[in-house]
Amino acid sequence: MGKPVHNTLAAERRKARHYGMQALYQWHMAGASLADIEAEFRADYDFSHVDLEYFQALLHGVPACVDELEETLEPLLDRKLSDLDPIERTLLRMGTFELAHRLDVPYKVVINEAVALTRKFGATDGHKYINGVLDKVARQLRKVEIDAAS
Repeated sequence: MGKPVHNTLAAERRKARHYGMQALYQWHMAGASLADIEAEFRADYDFSHVDLEYFQALLHGVPACVDELEETLEPLLDRKLSDLDPIERTLLRMGTFELAHRLDVPYKVVINEAVALTRKFGATDGHKYINGVLDKVARQLRKVEIDAAS
């Protein structure tokens, strides 16, 4: 028997977020075009076990509404957005995008995935900060879902 479809999708989305974070970091740092970044990633990495639609949604969705995402984030931060580590800034943008625009993904999954990526790529205690900020974002954007889970 194969793996359940849900677990396969979760693994494919995890990889899509991993590549999405790296691609969005590259966009933030180098300002390269999204089409060039996507082409580079698809040429350099094996996407056979990656949710390509999800990767594309993140890569193109976050920059398309970056101002809206940062307006949501800024009041919840204890410092200026520009003072954040670029990895943490990228993951906060990505997590806020998912909370706002991917209602098909439970808020706990969004937060847990962002925390896992921060543990892997971010500063030593960055995951605690990401967890705290995205929890506040979720309380704003996913109140109904959080209340239903309580």
